[in-house]
Amino acid sequence: MPSCVLAYSGGLDTSVILGWLQDEGYDVHAVYVDLGQPCEDREAILQKAKDCGAVSSRIVDGREEMCRDFAFPVLQWQAKYESIYLLGTSIARPLISKLCLQVAKEVGADAYAHGATGKGNDQCRFQLAAEALDPSVKVIAPWRIKRFRDKFPGRTELIAYCNEKNIPVKASTAKPYSSDENCLHISYEAGELEDLGVNGVELVDFGMTVSPQEAPDQAETVTIKVEKGVPTHVNGEKCTALEVVTKLNEIGGRNGIGRIDMVENRFVGMKSRGVYEAPGMTILYDALLNVEQLTLDRDLIHLRDQLKSIVAEDVYNGFWYNAKFDALLAFIQNAMEKCTGEVTFKLYKGNIIVDSRSSETSLYDEGIATMEGGGSYNQDDAEGFLRIQGLPSRVQGRVTPRPY
Repeated sequence: MPSCVLAYSGGLDTSVILGWLQDEGYDVHAVYVDLGQPCEDREAILQKAKDCGAVSSRIVDGREEMCRDFAFPVLQWQAKYESIYLLGTSIARPLISKLCLQVAKEVGADAYAHGATGKGNDQCRFQLAAEALDPSVKVIAPWRIKRFRDKFPGRTELIAYCNEKNIPVKASTAKPYSSDENCLHISYEAGELEDLGVNGVELVDFGMTVSPQEAPDQAETVTIKVEKGVPTHVNGEKCTALEVVTKLNEIGGRNGIGRIDMVENRFVGMKSRGVYEAPGMTILYDALLNVEQLTLDRDLIHLRDQLKSIVAEDVYNGFWYNAKFDALLAFIQNAMEKCTGEVTFKLYKGNIIVDSRSSETSLYDEGIATMEGGGSYNQDDAEGFLRIQGLPSRVQGRVTPRPY
């Protein structure tokens, strides 16, 4: 009998897919990749997979690896998809594929199955990662199979199937949106959020953050240390990558940090509306940016900024495992070599306010920057500098005068 590994969340879709794959003749190995989903009962999900007929089920802990090897390199790029989205879901998908394929190799599975729809981005991320890691892999995406869609045209049919098979699910047809979560963020989309006239941040029951209006009336101070572009300490305490994110989620969450509502362009071509919360990562983007401002050379940081939208697109679209991205990761690791320092913020009702910043490798020289007299900057030098810079404009102005 053929076998497959299923990336299993225990939600409505993957619960149905687990049963459907068995109907199709597969032995199914359910893999729940633990990425720090803050609102899920892992042991209950594992037991549910066993009760529903999986020949094996396991939890694979990917939390530290995701923060250290996936989220932090994207953070170093200051990569935000379409200038806003911090890529929390996008970052997780190539790691899920990697961990599922490792299990597939171990158990000798013939295929890798996932529950991503044929309209979304996740199908691209899962499959592009899987094919890059194992070019011979067979990917089963039920939502791209017509007979599956014919059998399950909507949530009503999915829920009915679960009832028929005695598969316990929490889903109901009245749920106003869907969500996806990990320790980096929670995303909310679909359902009532597809109506752009609906206020997304008022509709969503957020899992990681309070609203800015409900946050404390007094600012909270937090200090973050960065070493070679990697956040290492929170409030003076040495932390692993996961601990940094977890602590800042708690601190940022109670201060209303990191909620966004955006309309984005999916890789498959359509526009979609998403509401996201990422309290810890939002703080880290600002923290690293402030240390960069002190420590990184102007031309280097400007080059990084020219490339960061390319990085964001590659992560968003699912091209993590390819030659270009390997080179980009090597570049940013080298670029961050001198990016070490500390920044203190005051967090207040959704706002991140810089209180102080410092670095032993700071390129900021108060003696040069001061507007007061003296210092090591000779203002006379600016005369020749500007004459040389203005030479092309003066020549053009004589040859083709501009009206004014």
